[in-house]
Amino acid sequence: MMNENEIAICVRKAMTQYFADLDGETPCAVYEMVVGCVEKPLLEVILHQAEGNQTRAAEMLGINRNTLRKKMQAHGIK
Repeated sequence: MMNENEIAICVRKAMTQYFADLDGETPCAVYEMVVGCVEKPLLEVILHQAEGNQTRAAEMLGINRNTLRKKMQAHGIK
């Protein structure tokens, strides 16, 4: 296996535990669950680093500013 960064290691560990906790139950909407858990804190940290400047934050994320605004609204970030 290639060297993984800390984030990848955390995701792998959390997902392994998630499936263990399911105890044989069928998972659903795993992608949406993971993205939902990761996206809000990611946006919050990037916005903090950009000192609230949405244009700069969007550039740092590699997304359009309007997309950032929609994601902020969806997560209740002001």
